[in-house]
Amino acid sequence: MLKLAIITSHPIQYYAPWFVYINQNTDLKLKVFYLWDFGVKKTVDREFKKSIKWDIPLLEGYDYEFVPNISKNPGTKTIGGLKNPSLLARVTNYNPNAVMLIGYNYGSLYRFILQWNTRKAPLIFRGDSHLLKRCKSWKGILRRRFISLVYSRFAYFLYVGEANYKYFTYHGVKPKQLVFSPHAIDNQRFLTAADTAKIEAISWKKELDIPANHKVILFAGKFNSKKRPLDLLQAYKKANLKDVSLLFVGSGELENDLKKQASNESNVFFAPFQNQQSMPRTYAIADIFILPSYGNSETWGLAVNEAMCLSCPIIVSSHVGCGKDLVQEYQNGLIFEARNISDLTRCIKLAFSNLKQLKQWGEKSHEIIQNYSYKQATEGLQKALNLISK
Repeated sequence: MLKLAIITSHPIQYYAPWFVYINQNTDLKLKVFYLWDFGVKKTVDREFKKSIKWDIPLLEGYDYEFVPNISKNPGTKTIGGLKNPSLLARVTNYNPNAVMLIGYNYGSLYRFILQWNTRKAPLIFRGDSHLLKRCKSWKGILRRRFISLVYSRFAYFLYVGEANYKYFTYHGVKPKQLVFSPHAIDNQRFLTAADTAKIEAISWKKELDIPANHKVILFAGKFNSKKRPLDLLQAYKKANLKDVSLLFVGSGELENDLKKQASNESNVFFAPFQNQQSMPRTYAIADIFILPSYGNSETWGLAVNEAMCLSCPIIVSSHVGCGKDLVQEYQNGLIFEARNISDLTRCIKLAFSNLKQLKQWGEKSHEIIQNYSYKQATEGLQKALNLISK
């Protein structure tokens, strides 16, 4: 039996169900090494500006181990936030045939990458970075060389989509080292909950005082400068649509600014952060989901996957990593130029110009997302492991 070690920062609501799927549907012997315990106990999320503990099980159905983190300021926002001196010894003791890293930009992982015996157990990397906003400064050149050096330690790479593929090749990864393993969420949980979520959404819409006959534009996420919720608010105002409300779900540093700028708008609504069990209902209330992020921080946008499971049409900016993979323009949504409020306004008006077409876009989203599941992601992982074992 092939033994696989996975090293990742902390239990994540998108990855933990994938580990369960791998454990239940393959012959792999899997063990996950976590470097921090965020998400399994109440911890402050600095961007959401509140304490969070996910309300779905993140540590059931697979083998795992928490590697002690001695950082004085634990977290994933700085290189020093994950400081795990016993990581190498603990993975060595597991004696895997291969090791998959999800991310690398932390002190503990740099040390591990440099010290690990890759001849005994090759390294696989899974990441989702992109360069949709290209940095052409001398710092960008140096960073490219550094990343290429880090990547030289890995045997294979699991790329999640088109933009991520281009990122890897830009940093010197050879096409033969790249295996497609699409970004996915727990589709089954969202699809199973869809019928109930649609009923719950009707009641929730009433609780929020959104007019029953209104269509709903949804933004769900962190209210910060990277996600650009203020851009969406401005575009919504400019679109001046009849019988269409805008709903912001979440929290963050821009919350006060958003509410202040929306204070004179009767059809702009706010709902607090929704935990995982409430997310199917959150997307079910929407007639379209919009993610207007700017920069390279929106490496994929897994909220788009979630929304598509609930048959939402999609509008994303040109800097959202999943755009070229999940958004087929004029089929299930639109892509606008990042930070271009006029272009976003155009897309919103176009989407609501034909409500029958908008519904068809949602149906197409539901169809597309079937091919972005844990099944396809696992097939990619197994292909990379088969290449290693040859």
